[in-house]
Amino acid sequence: MPDGDPVSRTVGDAEAVRTVFDAQQPMVVALAGPELTVVAATAAYRAYTGRSEMIGMPIRQVFPEALGQHVFDILDDVRATAEPAFLKDLRVQIDRPDRVEIFLDVSVRPHRSPDGEVAMLIVEMVDQTEQVRARRAAQQRAVEAEQRYAQARDVIHALQVELLPSGVPVLPRVQVAASYLLADVDTAAGGDWFDAIALPDGRLGLVAGDVVGHGVTASAVMGQLRILIQERLAATGDIAAAVAATDRMAARVPGALAATMCVAVLDPASGELGYCTAGHPPPLVLPRDGDGRYLPASGAGPLGIDPDQEPVAIRRDRLAPGDMVVLYTDGILERPGRTVAQSTVELAQVATNVAADRALRGDAGTAAERVCTQSLELLTRATGHADDITLLVAQLVEPPPDFALTTGLTSGVLATVRHELAAWLGAAGASDDDVSVLLHAVNELAANALEHAYVDSTGPPQVTINATLHRDGRVTAKVRDHGRWRDHEPSPGRGLGLTLATNLADTVVIDHDEHGTRATVRHRLSRPARMVTDYQLIPRPDADPLLMLEQPWADGPRIRVDGAVDAESAPAFEVQLVTATASGTRSLTVDLTGVTLLASIGVAALHRVAALSAANRANLRLYAPPGSTAHLIMETVRLPHLTADPDE
Repeated sequence: MPDGDPVSRTVGDAEAVRTVFDAQQPMVVALAGPELTVVAATAAYRAYTGRSEMIGMPIRQVFPEALGQHVFDILDDVRATAEPAFLKDLRVQIDRPDRVEIFLDVSVRPHRSPDGEVAMLIVEMVDQTEQVRARRAAQQRAVEAEQRYAQARDVIHALQVELLPSGVPVLPRVQVAASYLLADVDTAAGGDWFDAIALPDGRLGLVAGDVVGHGVTASAVMGQLRILIQERLAATGDIAAAVAATDRMAARVPGALAATMCVAVLDPASGELGYCTAGHPPPLVLPRDGDGRYLPASGAGPLGIDPDQEPVAIRRDRLAPGDMVVLYTDGILERPGRTVAQSTVELAQVATNVAADRALRGDAGTAAERVCTQSLELLTRATGHADDITLLVAQLVEPPPDFALTTGLTSGVLATVRHELAAWLGAAGASDDDVSVLLHAVNELAANALEHAYVDSTGPPQVTINATLHRDGRVTAKVRDHGRWRDHEPSPGRGLGLTLATNLADTVVIDHDEHGTRATVRHRLSRPARMVTDYQLIPRPDADPLLMLEQPWADGPRIRVDGAVDAESAPAFEVQLVTATASGTRSLTVDLTGVTLLASIGVAALHRVAALSAANRANLRLYAPPGSTAHLIMETVRLPHLTADPDE
């Protein structure tokens, strides 16, 4: 060891240090510079990832398959903020050499240079794949056990399930999916809702809405608003009339004040999209090729706020084949540790990657369903979430061709019928339950024809099956033979096939004449919406504490609000505002610059205190500078506020 080398005297011989570092059991990689270039990696890391030569390469080039998985963005955040990050059970897919799915505990620590800048990121990983799979298997068993005892579920959760639609329609030209992530599995009832309505003229109505608050009251109000907007859209297809009727109702129903919703009607044939944003975030369009784009807000305010509101404004856009439109609630934008502006950009980026299948590949379901589920997973796994989140996605697709099959009475013919019809129904997007219903019904009718229609006939026994998916989401399947109808004498065990078919499908109609028998089955298709809980997502961090402090330096009464105004803190927030305004009789300036989250229940509180002050001829000045969370929210809901500090 050279006596004159201070590094050698302190750290050790460079070759020895290199040998010790490379022999470490933890998987460690060091990344330097704005490109996050690999400058060191242990043998354990190289062996695990299957990359033997990576030194000097940017990490994005080392793992190009991870570009759409929102992994490198986390590294960029640590480098930009100098704040360490720890991610538990991070789900990643890498090529090793075939694509594999792994789960990792990841620690990312910034290493500063002598001048204080972040010079390097030290990333340490621990493989948790087996533990995660074992835990999820145990969780799945617990879920299945809970389902077997569904009658013992909490009444609040049961209410929520009953009030939300059980599924979304399956249509020939558009695939629809929905997911609902609960803020807290222990208080499942919330005010978010969604709906997808197949209109009689072939268009599709889409609704995402948010009622202030949580619990039974919010769910009950949500149910009333949902039923009204659904009924008006289904009856008329008129967005403006439906929103206006719901706005009038919200002014009369306690608890509906300041509810928001986005209502859209999509014509699958032309791609035309009309929509209204009643105080709600605007739709996100994901083109088949290209980046996501947000549509402009239509300009309408929250429900029930302004009785003199101008006629409902409708904006229009057009989707191309393969494009998706995403409706969502503000819980996806108001995630802890993110401003609304940051979350808005992240939602578009993540949803674009998922729609293009650049994120977590291999998940089951349609592309629309993957956008619903993977976007939730990718966006909340690092931040958690403080409110319910609803996503509703519709994608224009090519309609499936009609199903047609004519077959004779040969060995295994019924199995062939079931196999080919199942493949057609699956391609059309039918759920497993609906596939089972139609397979059973058609199988029984085909078996009945082949068994009985040709007993006394000299012609070749044949059966023809046709099926069509209609624009209202119904499948019509027709089973026809050219044999002779035979009336059966009633006896035990006979006629069960027709009874089973009739009981399974929505309707079964049988007609016969001298040319044969025609059986028509009609059944409406739907795909279940996914109700998601936190058990498979990283627990959310503690919400920002709410602080409200007087600012005596101002010329008049003034308070500053910092932290999150959410479902838990909003009641105390409103009480303190009422106290600070002397029950609305004293003018007050409220500085909302430091608000990190302004949930809809907080917006409703501001509306009520503002109305109280106005009734007493006092002035409640709400100050939120441009770019702040409160400004973005109040701009969306059209709540008057100042963008320049009145006391500066």
